[in-house]
Amino acid sequence: MNDDTIRLATIGRILRRRWRLLAALAVVGALVGYGASVLVFPPRYTASAPVLLPGVWEERELLTQVDIATSSAVVDRAAATLGWKGVSGAELQDQVSAKAADGNIIKISGTADTPERAQRLSDQVAQQFVTFAARIAGGSTDPGAASGTEALRKKVAETNRRITDLANAADPGQTVESVQARTELEKLRTALADAMKKLDEADPSTNKASMVVMGPAPRPTGAAAPTRMQLIVAGALLFFLLAVIGHLAAARVSRRLRTEKEIAAALGSALLGTVDVPGEGRGHRPESGGSRTRIRRLLGVDAPWDTPTPQRSGDEADRRIRYRRVCARLRDQLPAPRRLLVVVPVGDEIARRAAGRLVAEAESDPLLRIVEVSVDRPMVPDRDTESGVLVVLSAGGWTAEELAGIAEACADARHEVVGIVVAGMVHARPTPHADRPADETTLTFAVRGHATGGSV
Repeated sequence: MNDDTIRLATIGRILRRRWRLLAALAVVGALVGYGASVLVFPPRYTASAPVLLPGVWEERELLTQVDIATSSAVVDRAAATLGWKGVSGAELQDQVSAKAADGNIIKISGTADTPERAQRLSDQVAQQFVTFAARIAGGSTDPGAASGTEALRKKVAETNRRITDLANAADPGQTVESVQARTELEKLRTALADAMKKLDEADPSTNKASMVVMGPAPRPTGAAAPTRMQLIVAGALLFFLLAVIGHLAAARVSRRLRTEKEIAAALGSALLGTVDVPGEGRGHRPESGGSRTRIRRLLGVDAPWDTPTPQRSGDEADRRIRYRRVCARLRDQLPAPRRLLVVVPVGDEIARRAAGRLVAEAESDPLLRIVEVSVDRPMVPDRDTESGVLVVLSAGGWTAEELAGIAEACADARHEVVGIVVAGMVHARPTPHADRPADETTLTFAVRGHATGGSV
């Protein structure tokens, strides 16, 4: 796995062999998401009030109006009007947003903890925005500026009426003086009209009609994102993905030995062969009880997930041939018949079953005795009647340091590691032979010793 490319088959193997753990972590993530929705992200509701800007507006002008709608001048006025206890304009400014939509419409949104407050907030900000925009339409926030312009218009209208009265009061005759007087009065009237026209053209409020709130904001019926359900789903998905990524990362940095060559180098002995153990994929599962073991077994983490998928093997006769060939190589390896210890790592169920089968196939040449040794604190019985060790283990379950510890324990007990047998799990193919010996019955030939320092 260290040098392999991560493929879909690897992820599928994680899902198949770790589905209980992944499901448990997804439930934990959902609970974390629920807690976040209650403590960190309580439900929030958003309402939007549309404001129409009649006339022709350029894009940059619309963006300016958007900034004005969310400015402190508008939000502070809205906060003062609402009069919510303990809520200032600065706090409301974080809950107000605006954006320009198609058709010269600005949508002003307010977010609050209840639908009613969200509706009131958006309506009040929209109203204050329209009022404030009307005040600055003439380029000044002073209300007197607008009244001054209106007073000027009234003065001009009064002047026009005065000019009309003067023209009517002039000598109605056709004298040169009366004609010149009426001509001068008409020029004055025209000049005043041109001046007012230019003034109206320069005033933005005459080019664009007043902004209009298109109606009250509709009361929201659902919470704004992220909703409680979104946080729950996101928490479950996040924990699920982190668990999968954690499995892949752990497999990448795993130092467990998987090839026969690496195992032989770690134990410092020769490989005698590989044997097959039919089974249902139990793998490295300790038989000891305890609450921790039961929890690991319940979650499905008591066996490695990244062991190769068991291959389909031949029939019982083919498997017996493999065991007999290993026994023959073991006899050839020994200079003379002698008793040997068969060392099996504790928790390696595959190796334990293979060792029992070897004992049954070897019969009494050589005489074998099984000893299970812990890889954490390996202890091999001292040399007594046995004068050698045969190590039986499965691939992919142990690191080089753990196997080196077993080799050192053998050396401390004055035992020579005469050979290594690697056992692998396979899917047994049914055979019609009725006299086929069962794999479980072969274990009765194995006399299991205690992994202590004394004689057994």
